[in-house]
Amino acid sequence: MKRIHFVVHGRVQGVGFRYFTRQCGIEFNLTGWVKNLADGSVECEAQGEDSLLDVFYTKLGRGPVLSRVSRIDRNEISLITKENGFEISY
Repeated sequence: MKRIHFVVHGRVQGVGFRYFTRQCGIEFNLTGWVKNLADGSVECEAQGEDSLLDVFYTKLGRGPVLSRVSRIDRNEISLITKENGFEISY
C-alpha cells in the first residue's frame, strides 16, 4: 500500500480529465482526489495497492479521448488513514 502524488501535464483541462481520473480511481479501488491547477495541469493523489497504482499511472498517461498527456510527475508521499472514496476537488 502506498500513496502517490501526480501532476499531469499537456492538454488535460477541458477534456474531462478529472472525471476520467476519478472513474479510474474508483475502478481500481483507490482513494484520493484530483483537481485542476492554474497552470493548465491536473494534480491528483491516489492511494492503494502498488500494482493498481501502476495501472492507474498507465491509464493517466493515455487519458480520455480528447486529452494529450505530455508528462506525468509522480512522487511517493505519506499514507492517509481513514480516507474514503476518490473525489474531484475544486
